[in-house]
Amino acid sequence: MSEPIPRDALPARARYDWTGPVTGRPVPVALVTVAVLAVLGWRIGPRPDLPAFGYLGVVGVLLAFIDVALTRLPDPLTLPSYVAGAALLGLAAPFTGQGGTRYVHALIGMAVLWFLYALQWVIVPTQIGLGDVKLSGVLGLYLGWLGLNAWIVGVLGMFLFGGLFSVVLLVSGKATRKSSIPFGPFMLAGTFAAVFLFAQPV
Repeated sequence: MSEPIPRDALPARARYDWTGPVTGRPVPVALVTVAVLAVLGWRIGPRPDLPAFGYLGVVGVLLAFIDVALTRLPDPLTLPSYVAGAALLGLAAPFTGQGGTRYVHALIGMAVLWFLYALQWVIVPTQIGLGDVKLSGVLGLYLGWLGLNAWIVGVLGMFLFGGLFSVVLLVSGKATRKSSIPFGPFMLAGTFAAVFLFAQPV
């Protein structure tokens, strides 16, 4: 397995052109997106919050492909997702049992997870990227909507998946302790695992 190209080693133009991993591999991106949406639709069912999770599914697939290729989580995808996610969950709240409470929990989950990642970035900036910090709040929003148990499982899943992958790379000799890996896909994997476990269909 080849390691992602360090961002500093890319040509100047490639450092800012994050669309290549998506436009250059349209079929794999489309197939994975359809698969993720199908699983979300099957697991969540016709709930009012399905469009919100469908949005996360589409953006999550794009971010995963980009991060694996470029070790980058671009702002044009992460930052608008705060507004889109909050708006879509807000629209679902009036039609969801205890929707107001769930929405407050979503905002709390967003703020707490963002703070935890931001704190980690300040303490050990070499171990986490600023893009991960920006994505964390988005994922915390959705996990908080699903409840405290989902939030905890999702966060633990992020680090568990990332840690296991790192151990495999170290044992196989494909990475060293100084190697960096794209953490975004593991953040998304932990989140979607929690969604699968805690998003009950109506």
